[in-house]
Amino acid sequence: MLDWKNREDSAPERAAEAKSATRGYLRGMLFSRALATLLGLYLLATILIGWYWSQEPALFPVQQNAQLAAEKEGRKMVVGYTTVETLKSVAGTLLNKPGGYLSNDRFPPGVWLDNIPSWEYGVLVQVRDLTRALRKDFARSQSQSAEDADLAKAEPRFNFDNKSWMLPSSESEYQEGINSLSRYQARLSDPNQNNALFYARADNLNNWLGDVATRLGSLSQRLSASVGRVKLNTALKTESVIPGQVPQVDEEIVETPWLQIDNVFYEARGQAWALSHLLRAVEVDFADVLAKKNATVSVRQIIRELEASQQPVWSPMILNGSGFGILANHSLVMANYISRANAAVIDLRQLLNQG
Repeated sequence: MLDWKNREDSAPERAAEAKSATRGYLRGMLFSRALATLLGLYLLATILIGWYWSQEPALFPVQQNAQLAAEKEGRKMVVGYTTVETLKSVAGTLLNKPGGYLSNDRFPPGVWLDNIPSWEYGVLVQVRDLTRALRKDFARSQSQSAEDADLAKAEPRFNFDNKSWMLPSSESEYQEGINSLSRYQARLSDPNQNNALFYARADNLNNWLGDVATRLGSLSQRLSASVGRVKLNTALKTESVIPGQVPQVDEEIVETPWLQIDNVFYEARGQAWALSHLLRAVEVDFADVLAKKNATVSVRQIIRELEASQQPVWSPMILNGSGFGILANHSLVMANYISRANAAVIDLRQLLNQG
């Protein structure tokens, strides 16, 4: 009798508990759905932002850019001004493009991107090379001359670790390098100061072009290795060669790892983008030298090949088809442009050495 009463009394309690459990389950479901929706929206937003940040900057008119900068700052256009201003603009693009500098990002979407960081590194390589050429060649009359103080500060700034996140960050170091170039440029264009110099000579230009040829030659080899190439070992020991016999040459297959193909491609795009602007600036500041050597057309040929390599990539990914296969091989197409530009640089150096 007592058990029956207890069971009768506990029925409403069990119903209440079941109702409470159902409400808790529904609240949990709603919370999970809301969380999944927020997470989906976050991922969608980061994907769209990442796509926007992955757009490569367009080419800009070098001479007009330098003239506008000179008018804005109230400076005089002198020999060397266009080269320094273009170098500053190229370096500044790394910091001011959509998304800013991405190579040292630690949070999404920057941390997920690898094409633009490779592009940034390619641009940075050419910025470093020209900054070094400014310090050791363009701003000095001879090997025994004192180097410019601001250029001596700019070079190590640009050679700072490109993936440093903080204390100090890569961006702050590169901005200091740009500031040093601005100080040198201000003294160069000031008629009241004579402690900033720029020598537009054939030998100075030839020295820098030697670095350019080395960079382009290396890029061409790395791009061509996307399909695997047989490389001959040229490090033969002369004492092991028997007279009258053909020496044995070791062979090895050199192939770019599959996950690195797009990185090498975009690094080449970055170097070509930066170099096309720097050569256009050189065409302005070294106009007399190039005209005397009949080398103006050679410079324009190099620029033409480099700018052709900047055509839009319509494929969502860098394809790696075999040489004459069904699928395209974007790396080999890029290697063709880079190789032709490199050949033109070699011809240009020969012209500068003559006469």
